[in-house]
Amino acid sequence: MTVPPATPAPDPGAPHFKREMSLFDAMMIVMGAMIGSGIFIVSADIARTVGSPGLLILVWVITGVLTVIGALSYGELAGMMPHAGGLYVYLREAYSPLIGFLYGWTTFLVIQTGTIAAVGVAFAKFTGLLVPWFSERHILWTVLGLKVSAAQLLAIASIVVLTWLNMRGLRTGKTIQGIFTVTKTFALGGLILLGFLVGANAAAIKANWAVFWKASWTHMAAGQVVSVEPLSGLMLLAAIGAAMVGSLFASDEWYTVTYIAGEVKNPRKNIPLSLALGSGIVILLYILANLAYILILPVHGDPAAADIIGRGIQFAPFDRVGTAAAGMIFGGPAAIIMAVLIMISTFGCNNGLVLSGARVYYAMAKDGLFFGATGKLNRKAVPGTALVVQCVWACLLCLSGTYSDLLDYVVFAVLIFFVLIVSGIFILRKKRPDWERPYKAWGYPVVPALYIVVAAAIAVDLLIFKTKNTVPGLLIVLLGIPVFLLRKRFVRPAVEPGD
Repeated sequence: MTVPPATPAPDPGAPHFKREMSLFDAMMIVMGAMIGSGIFIVSADIARTVGSPGLLILVWVITGVLTVIGALSYGELAGMMPHAGGLYVYLREAYSPLIGFLYGWTTFLVIQTGTIAAVGVAFAKFTGLLVPWFSERHILWTVLGLKVSAAQLLAIASIVVLTWLNMRGLRTGKTIQGIFTVTKTFALGGLILLGFLVGANAAAIKANWAVFWKASWTHMAAGQVVSVEPLSGLMLLAAIGAAMVGSLFASDEWYTVTYIAGEVKNPRKNIPLSLALGSGIVILLYILANLAYILILPVHGDPAAADIIGRGIQFAPFDRVGTAAAGMIFGGPAAIIMAVLIMISTFGCNNGLVLSGARVYYAMAKDGLFFGATGKLNRKAVPGTALVVQCVWACLLCLSGTYSDLLDYVVFAVLIFFVLIVSGIFILRKKRPDWERPYKAWGYPVVPALYIVVAAAIAVDLLIFKTKNTVPGLLIVLLGIPVFLLRKRFVRPAVEPGD
């Protein structure tokens, strides 16, 4: 058996990646990057789209199955190519440098930096509940018609601080990740347990049981209900696919651990294990959280209702289902409790995103597909310039206020890349049969093929029913083609001492 070529080793005297990440550390990256604010918010939109408790849970179960199958499939690729860059490397080897670049381009432009910006603003929003000065309504400056709020300033500050901390070395980054991920995992678990033991509401359970499988799509405009469409047949399947935008977003970023494969101990074993265990634990928590929601609150509600029960999951204030559920358990202090939990959750989530994302640009630069300076390590053996470039772009997205639209646009593109990556397993088994595979995709070829079919079907469903969001996302990806073709004029491969 042979192994794929690794990046040339630098001179021993030059900075080089240090394999300091244990299996636990890798799991903390997976879990920490997944658990942000989504689990506390997106169920409201899902409930409006499918309209029934049973289908709300089903959407999360399908998302969970897809995520775990994806993680098990990616494990084969991670074991084969345990190098910095992760998914970019897999696409480059399975297809071509162009396909790898398009993924890296989209990752830098939107996927990673847009998510960092969105999570940073979520952190600031919930901080504003505790410290009103950081409210989004507190406008500090207006420059060229662009309003800069205190919340945006705090979001930027949090991203800058996390970038600075991660520039100080991998040990600092992984320690922060471990502390925050363990804290928020236990906090989410405690909230779920209290929901089952204390929050169960007989009226909500009765209301939900009566419409458990009665599907409907509540169409909204300007915050008002326009129509409620009963669902059956193909439209029911279409609604389930459309609803999965939220659950997929909340379950995303589990694969970021592959970006730091060059710094994980025994990566051929620990990367696949961290993917399977980390994503599996989070998905279980997500499903349990939604079960707790439907025990505490009715799915159906009225946006004009004065109380939490009356608004239901569908119309929880500001879509904050987690806060609404906590309100039924804790009463008045619920908003503060949830604000603290989400602040911890989002800060820890962003640390993992900041830490891992820079390794993609590092790997691209080593191939001559990104700015050369981003392909060099600082004296702490981390890609410091890549971290700074990522920070600057994420902060600009915070100021622009368009990151949330960009994230909506890119969900479709992410699904396409997922299909390509899992398809890469089939391609590489034929193209590189002699490469060592310490772990092989579970259920091959049936399970990976099922993943490809379902993910592709969801992508087509989004293309049909959410065209406004999917077409711009596709255009963002395609815009990378002329950039790739022109790259030789502006970018040269990064060279470190000893390369």
